[in-house]
Amino acid sequence: MVVIGVDPHKASHTATALDAVTHHTQETLRVQTSLREYRRLLRWGKRFAERQWAVENAHGLGKNLAQWLLSRGETVVDVPSTATARVRELSRGGRRKNDALDAAAAASVAALQGDATPVAIDGPTTVLAMLDERRTNLTQQRTRTVNQLHAVLRELLPGGVATDLTAEQAAAAIGRVRPASAVERARRDLARELIADIRALDARLHANKQRMQDMVAESDSSLPEITGVGPVVAARLLGRTARAARFPTAAAFAAYCGVAPIEIASGDKARHRLSRHGDRKLNNALHTIALTQVRIRTSRGRCYYDSKITQGKTHSEAMRCLKRRLADHVWRTMITDEQRLAAGPGGHSGASLSSSAAGSTPNTDSSDQSLPGPTTEELSRPVDRRVTRLGARLLIRRVVR
Repeated sequence: MVVIGVDPHKASHTATALDAVTHHTQETLRVQTSLREYRRLLRWGKRFAERQWAVENAHGLGKNLAQWLLSRGETVVDVPSTATARVRELSRGGRRKNDALDAAAAASVAALQGDATPVAIDGPTTVLAMLDERRTNLTQQRTRTVNQLHAVLRELLPGGVATDLTAEQAAAAIGRVRPASAVERARRDLARELIADIRALDARLHANKQRMQDMVAESDSSLPEITGVGPVVAARLLGRTARAARFPTAAAFAAYCGVAPIEIASGDKARHRLSRHGDRKLNNALHTIALTQVRIRTSRGRCYYDSKITQGKTHSEAMRCLKRRLADHVWRTMITDEQRLAAGPGGHSGASLSSSAAGSTPNTDSSDQSLPGPTTEELSRPVDRRVTRLGARLLIRRVVR
């Protein structure tokens, strides 16, 4: 078995073949980023009958190559740059760094079953992530256009217009303007152009939302059944999460979303503070769900929120607890959907749905802590997340020779 580590760059990729048993470097190849060079790299890799590709940052600079290899039936794993940095830190090469060593370090992490995760070929969740990114850009562009229109209308109309301005309201306000100078006519024409831009952006946002709704319906997801989850929020949750099964526990998913409080303990004192890490867009989606459920007095989320307020927590603390519980519920819902789709009609996968939470979400007790404990029954065998110091030293000694 040969592990081919790849250190990707914008203009070139460096690949190093490493024997998975002896951990000796066999060959190194450097190619340019073009389809012709990709084919040369694949022909070179096919010289090894049993091979696996370990691409550093396969979801960043190495994504194009990783997806190209996957579409041709190759096995690809993603190695984070932090893992290769740890291998270099433990090496005896005087902390030398070059592309060949980085590629060998990526291969070594995969050979030792360290922080390497399988890469899946792009699917519907990738489309949802693209639509979500597009919607974010359109929304920001509309906000900038509306702000510019407000500034122009303040100079055309005494006192300007209301803050929650629509294209129709702006057009009606412009219709009452009777310019008396060339400057006022220019301002009116500019306002009309901005109104046309807003209308075009509204149409694009509507079409974007419709595509999201169709894609979520095609995915047969149960997320829209949760109170507060519409097509936009469901698309963000599915697109940003990709596969819920890649998180071994609900606590791991909550930490990834940035809703698991961080423990600060020293001696006999222990407290938890708000986490500022994690995927902020997923955090925003959970916050939207929490706000919606709190506003609906008959929802389970509102009952849970009221129970936290009764315990003496502030509004912000109760909202953080609710978001933590909602993260558990969203994760379990996506896991159930994945198992149902994988089993097919009439089948079952047999995996457990137990998580670190004590009960069904959000009617579960105690959510001000991060709850980092593992599940009692794992969904699958967890990958060893460590590269031991001894193993890394022995490996790097052979790599840098």
